[in-house]
Amino acid sequence: MVKLNKIYTKTGDDGTTALVSGPRRQKDDLRVEAYGTIDEANSAIGVARLHMQGMPILDTMLMSIQNDLFDLGADLATPDTGEKPEYEPLRIVETQVARIEADIDQLNADLQPLKSFVLPGGHSAAAHLHLARTITRRAERLMVTLGRTKGEIVSEAALKYVNRLSDFLFVAARHANDRGLADVLWVPGKNR
Repeated sequence: MVKLNKIYTKTGDDGTTALVSGPRRQKDDLRVEAYGTIDEANSAIGVARLHMQGMPILDTMLMSIQNDLFDLGADLATPDTGEKPEYEPLRIVETQVARIEADIDQLNADLQPLKSFVLPGGHSAAAHLHLARTITRRAERLMVTLGRTKGEIVSEAALKYVNRLSDFLFVAARHANDRGLADVLWVPGKNR
């Protein structure tokens, strides 16, 4: 369990931060940017949850996802060097991917069929979920770039999870919009 007694350490005053495994990286390092963006997505989900009145199933799913996102942050903050570590690092696993897929299927079963692209909006919860979705997509792009960087590894399960998460957030936003009935649909060329 993580124990935080002192919030400021002054060790980051030089523009570096420590990874879980110990080494320090610049605060604008691609790995730090990736797990920082996961943290940003988690915060956006937290704001969306403030608007979940009357949506207990969705709120419970989002709470599980928030916990998973801390796991994902720990995964990204503990680089896989290809060598056996002294301890078992926390990694995203396939069961977490399977759970989010099951949640997508459960929410999607009740949705109105899509007839156009959906504009972010409608219910306040839906708008916040769309924001979380776009932040998640940015995190995914950073993780893909990180995984293509020489000497860096991003696990297949972590990439799957973040990809499914953005799908989940899209479906969740539609669910929050009265199961799609209150979706705001794109009308191509409407304002020409």
